[in-house]
Amino acid sequence: MTAQEIEDIIKNSIACEFINISGDGRHWFGVIVADSFKGLRPLQRHQKVYASLGNKMHNDEIHALSMKTFTPDEWAVQDQKQFFN
Repeated sequence: MTAQEIEDIIKNSIACEFINISGDGRHWFGVIVADSFKGLRPLQRHQKVYASLGNKMHNDEIHALSMKTFTPDEWAVQDQKQFFN
């Protein structure tokens, strides 16, 4: 599975304002910005992303995905450089 494939899967389920997935092929990190995260706690946001991936987490196609999730308003006030070293 590639970063682009993971991004595409998530984007097919969640209307993302911004998404960036990076990793080594097994361990992934994502920054996901979506208006649909408004009013959701971080755990609920992560569950929404995991749900978009379906069984890919359970059957080990995606071994691990850590993520930061933001609404567009939250993302606008972030020091975004910190996420892309």
